[in-house]
Amino acid sequence: MPSRRDLANAIRALSMDAVQKARSGHPGAPMGMADIAEVLWNDFLKHNPADPAWPDRDRFVLSNGHGSMLLYSLLHLSGYELSLEDLRQFRQLHSKTPGHPEHGYTPGVETTTGPLGQGLANAVGMALAEKVLAAQFNRPGHAVVDHYTYVFLGDGCMMEGISHEVCSLAGTWGLGKLVAFYDDNGISIDGHVEGWLTDDTPARFEAYGWHVIRGVDGHDAASVRRATEEARAERDRPTLVCCKTVIGYGSPNLAGSHDCHGSPLGEDEVAATRENIGWPHPPFVIPEEIYAGWSARVRGAAAEDEWRERFAAYRAAFPELAAELERRLAGDLPAQWEEKAGAFVDAVAAKAESIATRKASQNALEGYGPLLPELLGGSADLAGSNLTLWKGSKGVRRDDAAGNYVYYGVREFGMSAIMNGVALHGGFIPYGGTFLVFMDYARNAVRMAALMKQRCVFVYTHDSIGLGEDGPTHQPVEQVAALRLTPNLSVWRPADAVETAVAWKAAIERRGGPTSLVLSRQNLAHQPRTPAQTAAVARGGYVLLEPAGAPEAILIATGSEVALAVDAARRLNDRGRRVRVVSMPSTDVFDAQDAAYRESVLPAAVSARVAVEALVTDGWYRYVGMAGRVVGMRSFGESGPAGALFKHFGLTTENVVQAVEDVLAA
Repeated sequence: MPSRRDLANAIRALSMDAVQKARSGHPGAPMGMADIAEVLWNDFLKHNPADPAWPDRDRFVLSNGHGSMLLYSLLHLSGYELSLEDLRQFRQLHSKTPGHPEHGYTPGVETTTGPLGQGLANAVGMALAEKVLAAQFNRPGHAVVDHYTYVFLGDGCMMEGISHEVCSLAGTWGLGKLVAFYDDNGISIDGHVEGWLTDDTPARFEAYGWHVIRGVDGHDAASVRRATEEARAERDRPTLVCCKTVIGYGSPNLAGSHDCHGSPLGEDEVAATRENIGWPHPPFVIPEEIYAGWSARVRGAAAEDEWRERFAAYRAAFPELAAELERRLAGDLPAQWEEKAGAFVDAVAAKAESIATRKASQNALEGYGPLLPELLGGSADLAGSNLTLWKGSKGVRRDDAAGNYVYYGVREFGMSAIMNGVALHGGFIPYGGTFLVFMDYARNAVRMAALMKQRCVFVYTHDSIGLGEDGPTHQPVEQVAALRLTPNLSVWRPADAVETAVAWKAAIERRGGPTSLVLSRQNLAHQPRTPAQTAAVARGGYVLLEPAGAPEAILIATGSEVALAVDAARRLNDRGRRVRVVSMPSTDVFDAQDAAYRESVLPAAVSARVAVEALVTDGWYRYVGMAGRVVGMRSFGESGPAGALFKHFGLTTENVVQAVEDVLAA
């Protein structure tokens, strides 16, 4: 029977061989954390390789994602659909083993990790989701939501600021089923970390309210096992297990140095390591007794079967709750969603309110919230400004997690990455708000949501210079352009309450990625629409105002500038011009429409075009052409009342009228 060290050495061998074959990668972390991983995966982790999506599985997150061969080795050895050939294709195009773990590519990979610290943040989100879902659905004698979240992380994750944001929250929330294993090897890419990381990390986590287990020998299985048992016994606080390890453990000449962090060991050192660890097998050869020692298929199937028996008992006792939990875990919307959501949009249109779109967003939550218990909202300490609270909001607390609203504090990045973890866990549609300008703090988490195709709703208010007196530090001009340039991110900047209701509906219905809602501080005029026009809002761009006769010019606008475009068009039409107004609340949704529809809205024959938006202008030239004009921002803003700012920067009816006249005269 192989020893625990033999089982761990299989990880070391596969990792160094795959990195060597690819001629790139990070062998040090997998080799250093192999012993910790062996104990966790063989003695504690509840999972079923035959069913990677089993809802009550434990979640495992490799936050230091550069050590991806650790995870790929674990998945292969324990019985997931990840073959030796897949390992041989490490870092190759279209392989199931990309350079960093990517959700959706590899069965068993819970989240995409690479940007350090975000895997840890995702794990906090997963643990939060587990706690809230358990509080909402479990009943005495029926714990159908009951699993742990385990995360591996290294010094790099600890250095990233996001670790402070999310770990502070994890302690505040009392996420007792979150267990983090800190790979304390003292090495980062540039060398020994004492030149740039000297804080007392365990004390930091104790200050966060974590249970901290210090001084664990990460190469001693018994020590790791004792620490893990202690961590699992602590149910009121998350646990940090501080494991002292040697990076590249087993390499006779490179272990303990940064030389094995991000480079192959080299053929000679690989051979020397094989001899040093007593691994006589050729590259990518795993003896059957090693596979037998690792396989989790039998115990995984037994664990899932036991849970399904418990769930059957739960369904018998609470049939409605069971059906609701299954619906939410599947990501399906309620049966009457389409009918009731459509009725809400019609009601908003009939009410014809001229209000700020941030207020319209809150009204949308009032309309949709009662239909969607899966909504888990929040704000980065701006609930009263973002208007993310609605009448049915109940705060999630340490001692009462059965709520639907999270107070994140001033943590835009942490909030967004936690939302990603919540979405990945399943059972919720998370939304979170902040000012649009502070999207920059969260930019990479928003990008990761798009990369992972997660259903998150990012609510961004105070969307332009229109917020006024807070000045250019708070006035976004370039942020929406960055959002629109992000692949697989849907962006809506609605013009009024009707477009806001439609935007929220679209965000909720979108299963293949995140949505950003860009909303105004100031009141915006209601735009009258026919029922057909109201229906067309969902297509991202539509004709809002049509002149008498065929149009000779087109005005395109979004958000607060739609009313400006309408005023300008009416003035021009009164002069005998024929100007169409197109409201385009979502460029990406419009771009996804068929060619015939896009041509009907923006006919190629009408080349005289002007776009109006109180944001940077460059992106609009794809719609107006190089001969067109864009009325917008070409600088940062200024502090002053919104009206004065719009006049100062040329966002006036007069200027828009002149721009149209100019393109018609050209």
